[in-house]
Amino acid sequence: MELTTILFYFFSIATIGAAAVMVFSKNIVHSAFALMFSLIGVASLYVLLYADFIAATQLLVYVGGILILILFGVMLTTQGRSFDYKTITVNLVPASILSLGVAALLIFVFVKTDWMISEVAEPDQTIYDLGMLLMGDYVLPFIIAGVLLLIAIIGAILMATRLSSQSIKNENIE
Repeated sequence: MELTTILFYFFSIATIGAAAVMVFSKNIVHSAFALMFSLIGVASLYVLLYADFIAATQLLVYVGGILILILFGVMLTTQGRSFDYKTITVNLVPASILSLGVAALLIFVFVKTDWMISEVAEPDQTIYDLGMLLMGDYVLPFIIAGVLLLIAIIGAILMATRLSSQSIKNENIE
């Protein structure tokens, strides 16, 4: 087997394992860290697919931004407590039957499909081509998206400052 095939299987198993830990863990901090490993595994799969820009975006946006925000929120609000979930077994049987049915259907389709295998030339880099498209043909939508994001950030800051000033006024009244 080639090295890329071995790496693909390794990162696939690691991603699925981290996702399973995230779903089945009772400790919310452990679930958040498992989410981090799952997102890093997805980014590594993007690298293997030669989608280096999407992999870098996955790391910067999801792992670097959103996940860290979730971790801080979880750590500051729950202090790492474990939650005792009350399991309701009413939906367990129908959910199990549906899950097994979908799994059987997916396995059937996977086995019966005549997969076309072709050799693909490995691209040298994709960021240059993407940059040329964004700064060429798609410069107007790129600028519009940037302006909309800037307006959303300014609106979020204004809403946060108004809410914090109102809560300070309410505390002073009481």
